[in-house]
Amino acid sequence: MPTYEIAGRQILILAILVLYVGTFLTKHFPFLRRNNIPESVTGGIICSVIITILALYEVVELDFNLDLRNLLLLIFFSTIGLNAKLKFLLRGGLALLILTISCGIFLVFQNGIGVVVAKSLGYNPVFGLFGGSIALAGGHGTAVAWGDIMASTGVRGVSEFGIACATFGLILGGLFGGPLAGLLIRRHNLQPSQADLEEAAAIQTDETGKPHHRVTIDDIIFTIFCLALCLGVGDAVNRYLFEYNIRLPGFLTAMMVGVLLTNLADTTKIDLNHEGIDLIGGVCLQLFLAMSLMSMDLLSLADSFILLFTTMIFQAMFAMLFGFFIVFRMMGSDYDAAMIVSGFFGMGLGATPVAIANMDAVAKKHGPSVRALLIVPLVGAFFIDIVNAFTIQAFLRLPVFF
Repeated sequence: MPTYEIAGRQILILAILVLYVGTFLTKHFPFLRRNNIPESVTGGIICSVIITILALYEVVELDFNLDLRNLLLLIFFSTIGLNAKLKFLLRGGLALLILTISCGIFLVFQNGIGVVVAKSLGYNPVFGLFGGSIALAGGHGTAVAWGDIMASTGVRGVSEFGIACATFGLILGGLFGGPLAGLLIRRHNLQPSQADLEEAAAIQTDETGKPHHRVTIDDIIFTIFCLALCLGVGDAVNRYLFEYNIRLPGFLTAMMVGVLLTNLADTTKIDLNHEGIDLIGGVCLQLFLAMSLMSMDLLSLADSFILLFTTMIFQAMFAMLFGFFIVFRMMGSDYDAAMIVSGFFGMGLGATPVAIANMDAVAKKHGPSVRALLIVPLVGAFFIDIVNAFTIQAFLRLPVFF
């Protein structure tokens, strides 16, 4: 069977075509539009299914080089940082703490469910952690890192199972996060705050009320310069921390540099064009998700299908119930809370970009939420990883793992 590598401009072209397919389907199928399912998720899943069928029948096998995807992730989180002004961070202080605590409670139950399911089906309980917060809240990178650790202790196959769970979680997080928020909005007749609507309107219209775009060539060049600083300085910080065995994800340091830059610019009265930053961030997010989903290896899910299917059913049901009854109420039972629930579901089962894509899809239909778009990325990019690390370590000390 011939094998072709898809990299560079080829993966970019394919990702854009995937987005076009997702946009076309969303436009012509009301179910997708009504349930706020991101176009990148729809197109990406269809592409991965087609590629899997081609490989299954030995027509062709595609090998994806995801270096460009990883760069897009760094740029996207840099735009999040460049939009995180201190005055907005202070506005979300208490809500940030509440959501972090909620996620900590959720991670404990998530691991508990994974361990119970694995034990019930006769698997090593370590598989339960990989069907819990290691792969779902942690994502593919965390699953691979912990898989190497477990392999050194003699536990085999958990890394592949964790990657499968992370992949499945990515799909479920993108498919059901938007519909869950939509259900809450309709049930409680929620509306975005007037302040958020006015801020969105200010971006879209000028003094006469006519639509406009205040993005010039100079704005884009300066924005690219700021993003390059985020990536370059963030990488330098990471290299310095690695020497002291402090390992942080690259997107986190890039985002923190962005937070520093935007607040320095605010203090020194340097104007950053946030509309341009938002446009670049949105492009990178959609392309990142399209590349992630279209490159999924669905054949790898077959080896542990029963455990995988059972685990993900229970995890998805619990995440929905937890978001619907706990997170929504703890975050205030308002429109912002419903938006946060859509992000929480994408973050708890998939990844932070999925959470933001969910919220973006809901915002396009129902209206913006500044608080949600500020709090969820911060929790997903930083706080949940810290809480998750402590949670995993605590579970591994339980007698069932000895």
